Amino acid sequence: MYIKSFDELTFQDNFIFQKVMLKKHICKAVLERLLDISIKDIVYIHEEKNLDVRWDTKSVRLDVFVNDDKGTVFNIEMQTSKDMEELVKRTRFYQSILDMYHIQKGQKYTTLNDSYVIFICTFPVFTGNRHKYTFKNVCIEDYEIDLNDGATKLFLSTKGTQHDVSKPLQAFLDYIDGQEATDELLRDIDDAVHEVKHCEAWKEEYSMLSMDHYKYWKEGMAEGIAEGLAQGKAEGLAQGEAKGKAEVVIQMLQEKLSLEMIARLTKLTVEQIKEIGQANALL
Repeated sequence: MYIKSFDELTFQDNFIFQKVMLKKHICKAVLERLLDISIKDIVYIHEEKNLDVRWDTKSVRLDVFVNDDKGTVFNIEMQTSKDMEELVKRTRFYQSILDMYHIQKGQKYTTLNDSYVIFICTFPVFTGNRHKYTFKNVCIEDYEIDLNDGATKLFLSTKGTQHDVSKPLQAFLDYIDGQEATDELLRDIDDAVHEVKHCEAWKEEYSMLSMDHYKYWKEGMAEGIAEGLAQGKAEGLAQGEAKGKAEVVIQMLQEKLSLEMIARLTKLTVEQIKEIGQANALL
């Protein structure tokens, strides 16, 4: 797993995407462009909120979670992982969590708001080379019969080749794919990305990564050091600790972490990390 430095981040990286979408006028305009609808106003339900329906259920982190003026619920995520089986099942889980979150005990199911789970993918999805795939529940025996349960799942791909979306949406997907901003919304997004990348507080926040990544590498480091300490008892405590840290550095270099991130997690200097990497033909 390669973790980019803060300077390498773009709008297609989840951290930047989340921060930019906190700008209300941008989030509203993006939704309108993705869905080809008009929205009077949006309200942020939670910013990167963890939703726990019950104490024993899986926690869900929603990146962009908003309501419009009609009560429709939108969850938008930028996806760079190419595990389609996992992503498809995730949309199912997210939709169920959104429903559980919004309905109160004793309420009728008819009070459930319409909801959209939207994944913007930076890779090809499904078949057909489309840019846009919209899924609703329909009758298999008669596709003219829509279940009309208000649940919609939308996958967008920046790698589509068909002429299947509007020019504004095509421009948006092209921008995510690294092309220049060609209209007012995209220039606003570009300015917002620049603003995020010059915010010291967010730079510091990113340096800590997400709690999941931090926990993973912290556990890996502790395990490696423990193994090194155990093996190094006969060699002395200091030598054993050094060996343990070296093993962790090797593992992190193999996983393509940046030198700065490895230094932060291991408390070694960049020069020490380079020395270990060169000695093991990893740099």
